[in-house]
Amino acid sequence: MKSLSGIPASSGIAIAKAFVFLDDDEPIIPRYSIGATELAAEWERFMVALERAREDIVALRDRALREMGEEHSAIFDAHLMMLEDIDLMENIEASLNDSLLNIEWVLHQYSMSVVKQLESLSDPHFQERSADVHDITHRILNHLMFRERFSLADLPDDVVLVAYNLLPSDMISMNRQRVKGIVMDAGGKTSHTAILARAFEIPAVLGLAGSVRSIRNGEMVVVNGQSGQVIIEPDTDTLVRYENVRASLLARNSDLAAFAKMPALTKDGQAVILKANIEVPEETESVLRHGAHGIGLFRSEFLFLQPGRAPSEEDQFSAYQRVLTAMEGKPVTIRTLDVGGDKVVPDMAMAAEKNPLLGWRAIRYCLSDTEMFQNQLRAILRASVYGDARIMFPMISGPDELDAALHALAKAKSDCRKLGQSFREDIPVGIMIEIPSAALIADLLAPKVDFFSIGTNDLIQYTIAVDRGNERVAYLHEPFHPAVLRLIQKVIADGHAAGISVSMCGEMASDPAAAVVLLGLGLDEYSMSAASVPLIKRVLGAVSLAEARSIAEAVMKMPSHSHIDTYLRGRLDSLEIQE
Repeated sequence: MKSLSGIPASSGIAIAKAFVFLDDDEPIIPRYSIGATELAAEWERFMVALERAREDIVALRDRALREMGEEHSAIFDAHLMMLEDIDLMENIEASLNDSLLNIEWVLHQYSMSVVKQLESLSDPHFQERSADVHDITHRILNHLMFRERFSLADLPDDVVLVAYNLLPSDMISMNRQRVKGIVMDAGGKTSHTAILARAFEIPAVLGLAGSVRSIRNGEMVVVNGQSGQVIIEPDTDTLVRYENVRASLLARNSDLAAFAKMPALTKDGQAVILKANIEVPEETESVLRHGAHGIGLFRSEFLFLQPGRAPSEEDQFSAYQRVLTAMEGKPVTIRTLDVGGDKVVPDMAMAAEKNPLLGWRAIRYCLSDTEMFQNQLRAILRASVYGDARIMFPMISGPDELDAALHALAKAKSDCRKLGQSFREDIPVGIMIEIPSAALIADLLAPKVDFFSIGTNDLIQYTIAVDRGNERVAYLHEPFHPAVLRLIQKVIADGHAAGISVSMCGEMASDPAAAVVLLGLGLDEYSMSAASVPLIKRVLGAVSLAEARSIAEAVMKMPSHSHIDTYLRGRLDSLEIQE
């Protein structure tokens, strides 16, 4: 039995035999000399293979469009753009003419140089674009060399898919009923593989150095998408334990499915609003299936993660329109672009910074890139006539920043009017409270907006001064730190004093113990992963509003998170509230 640790990219437990998908990352490429008289014929071979590769990609794009929508099909639009790149064609033709070597070798050498340049960059998003170059090059080489590429659509058995890297076309075309889990050497939480694995609800662990060397075809593999642990050939006790965990998760999900169809009510009949967070439009089906009241956070960053170019106003309008239409009148809160820090987006001129988490990010970046910001605001406004849309600005630190964002929105409205474009004039506008300075002056910010949404992931990080991505100090990222709870209490009180609603869209909203405390503190709305909604419905349905207030009152008097943790475990057990 061996154990590997990587990046937990998509939650869940998978147990199946490994299928190691090598796909000839380093195929044997022929190398031979050609004469000057053969150049035209060699170039013609390349153009024929290029056209066949284009036909492959168009077919994949059309399938992605039918099954998943424009955001995922845009991956292949970018591939088509690369095939039409004039510089690419000129460089390959020049290399062919200069070297007088066969076109397979010329193409291979050129692509390897591009991949090497991308992988040498510090930005992980540019590193991940090397997968797109691999995809296109292999496709052309396959046609040049008459090689048949194994299709993951043809998997005959249930497997844990193990690969050095998975190309976007692999993820789109694979048999998703057979792929129970994914283990990959490359990739991170923002890679195409991670985003698509979450959309497909396939447990995945990425960033595992050497997994393709450590795991053999047919070996039993356990994938723990929550912890990032991968166990190879587990012993009997370990296998039984994980089978029990998986069975418990499946049984719990089955039991919780009934709660998805029930109203969200406390034990004494008080209504609670539970919404879902999404990253891609395709998640709306999951939002509705799990019984959420709407979307409390649509992270628009995904639209900007596609290679090739930033999304146009029309691209964004189409995505927002699809989500609003699919939600059938339920509210959808669209957060404006939140990039920078640990979310660097390709094709954007984002400078390297010594301390990016405290730097040029989120609303600060948007206010500096006025054209991009206006495109996004107009797209949201135009889509607002298709449903109950709301706009939310991230990482507001004070009144001046908020005023600047509201001014930008006013300009976008004015431009829509001039162009005769319909939009909802009274579209609700809110802000994320995720910086201590904003929490401390929430009373000054509240009169300017229609709602607050507390982003605890960053609020905890900035309040306690702990990088949540640093494993050495991750233990300090504690939601029940008294300072964090006091800031949350103040934000709720200041919001209510100004007559606006207060929600939470951070991970804390999906924690059962925290959900009870937040109910007692007066939180109006929760927003979480769609799969968490039924659980929180069940938890809040087991407690009365009076009990929640009593618990919150006791918690707010405690001196440390350890005291609070101990108290909550005991109190919730006494109320028979179980996760």
